[in-house]
Amino acid sequence: MQMLGFNPIAPFGCGALSPAALRIQRDVRQCQPGKACHKWKTFRHACEAKAALALSDRALTVLNALLSFHPDTVLTLGSTDLVVFPSNRELSLRAHGIPASTLRRHIAALVKSGLIQRRDSPNGKRYARRAAGGDIELAFGFDLSPLVAAVDDLAELAARAVEERHVLDALREQVTLARRDIAKMLALGVERGVDADWPALHHEFLGLIDGRPRTPCRAALEPLAAALVELSGRILEILESHIEPTRPIREPSANASIATNPTPKAGAESAGNAFQPDIERDVASAVPVRLVAETCPDFVDYARHGLRTIRDVVDAAVIVRPLLGVSPSAWEEACAAMGQGPASVTLALILQRGNGIKNPGGYLRTLARRAAAGQFSIWPMLMALRGAQRGKDPAEMKTPAGPSFPDDSA
Repeated sequence: MQMLGFNPIAPFGCGALSPAALRIQRDVRQCQPGKACHKWKTFRHACEAKAALALSDRALTVLNALLSFHPDTVLTLGSTDLVVFPSNRELSLRAHGIPASTLRRHIAALVKSGLIQRRDSPNGKRYARRAAGGDIELAFGFDLSPLVAAVDDLAELAARAVEERHVLDALREQVTLARRDIAKMLALGVERGVDADWPALHHEFLGLIDGRPRTPCRAALEPLAAALVELSGRILEILESHIEPTRPIREPSANASIATNPTPKAGAESAGNAFQPDIERDVASAVPVRLVAETCPDFVDYARHGLRTIRDVVDAAVIVRPLLGVSPSAWEEACAAMGQGPASVTLALILQRGNGIKNPGGYLRTLARRAAAGQFSIWPMLMALRGAQRGKDPAEMKTPAGPSFPDDSA
């Protein structure tokens, strides 16, 4: 009868006994009998701490299925019913149809993480040996005792994971807000003609943004957030130094109103409206404003009222042009060759590429010459950048019209 209480730890077949299995067995034995846990609360802790446990979502799905085979909600260490023994078929069904080969891999991951332990029978089958009264004397399958023994450690790991996620969310918010403030302040400085080296500040800004990690982590976001906040403070100081002192509000006289609102004269168009006829032509050629807004989020930051019409694209390009160091002559050449709308979209694409284009002005001139020769279209560039944002390399994307994103040969 004493043999009925023996719990094997060695695996069935040719598999070797691992040190992890010995460690799990030791940790379970060191716990006081009667220790209990709420299995679904503990499962939630395991889900929160899945990164620390090196568990995938599907491994947790298997753990969820194993827990569902135990009839009680509270698991108590030392009880004789902590071993569940479902067949592979039943376990696969409760794990949403995971194939048998995948099931074995995720069970091995759960054993390695120390959440369950295998109790293999002499022939490798899973079953329970029952007494005359129907109570389980010995069961072969998956022992849930390690999960109960690790309940305190799982709760601590889950708390750390939640705290880390909150810090990461706060850092992401700080980066987003600082990025938005910097873009808007750069646009304001250029628009108001504030005396500062805006291209250099913008280049520094692009360098920080280009360094953003694809998979944000705390170690990468903390220095990025600090650098963006510092840059934002410097730009704000420049703008504040050029703010005029507050003056008392006075009711304007009729003569003053006439003086401050002169009748516009013919030929007195501003530089931003010099290509107004081209805008109407661009509307007819269906410039993809919505697609530009989705593909070039950095460009949207410089739009005063968002990107909804081609006029919004052109207005934002007027601000971005000096920030990229594009000369007025290069801009006029591009507008003459492409039209102001396509030229503005091209500028948005150049901005989104960031430091990938070393000389934006020379690059735009090259594209303008290609457009004048009928060898350039914004659509391949737009599609290439959109593909790159979805994980494709724009340099490898080709279209029948030629390279999707021309080389920066300027």
